[in-house]
Amino acid sequence: MTKQSRSRLSDQVAEKIRQLIQEKHLQPGDRIPSERQLAEQLEVSRVPIREALRSLCSEGLLVTRRGGGTYVQDSDLMNWPAQSIAPLEELIHEDPLYRYDVLEARRALEASTAWHAAHRATETDKKRIEHCFQVMVRHQQNQDADLSARADAQFHLAIAMASHNVVLLQLMNGLFQLVFSTVKENRRAMFEFDNAREVEILTEQHEGVMKAILNGDADRARELIGHHLDHVQAKVRLSEENKAREQRIFRFSNPLSPP
Repeated sequence: MTKQSRSRLSDQVAEKIRQLIQEKHLQPGDRIPSERQLAEQLEVSRVPIREALRSLCSEGLLVTRRGGGTYVQDSDLMNWPAQSIAPLEELIHEDPLYRYDVLEARRALEASTAWHAAHRATETDKKRIEHCFQVMVRHQQNQDADLSARADAQFHLAIAMASHNVVLLQLMNGLFQLVFSTVKENRRAMFEFDNAREVEILTEQHEGVMKAILNGDADRARELIGHHLDHVQAKVRLSEENKAREQRIFRFSNPLSPP
């Protein structure tokens, strides 16, 4: 096995250990299973287990005590992205224009997650991405705006999971609620003037990104996710400009209306 393959496997193992901690609701001070038990449970050798544990210890999630096993150090560290991002939700609520900052941040993150996903996605990852895409299309066909927005965000999160980069995944997890709220608002703005056509365009863009990842075309996946987010930003900005123009016309035709 090459060094790169071992690194990719250890990243996958690290994520499974993280999920195990969450599923078992382990608290700070709780001991996790031994290397041997983890190897048997996850059906891998002890080498990637050891590398994954070393990575999680370097993050601060786990701590190893010589001769005493490995323990959860601080469960709050698992949620640090969400905690640090939470104040932004209030800012966006107060000033919707902050959504452009979210789009810029998403572009930076998702250019990387899409590129890595095209290189690293397993068959399970690919099935998850395809499933999220199909769910999104179904909700769009049913014209369910809330569920479409959530499925849209889940699709992008599935790509982040397929990147097998723990840091990028944690950042996207932390952004999830923020992304969901802005995706919902973005979709509302985009569909305001041409719902059917815009749904068709978004579906084609998402499908293009998905196919590039499934085909292992990393450069194409990165290019298409960039085009998609650029399109979203352009359409949202156009919606904002149209709305402002309508308000100016209304004020002009109703001079007694409040400013």
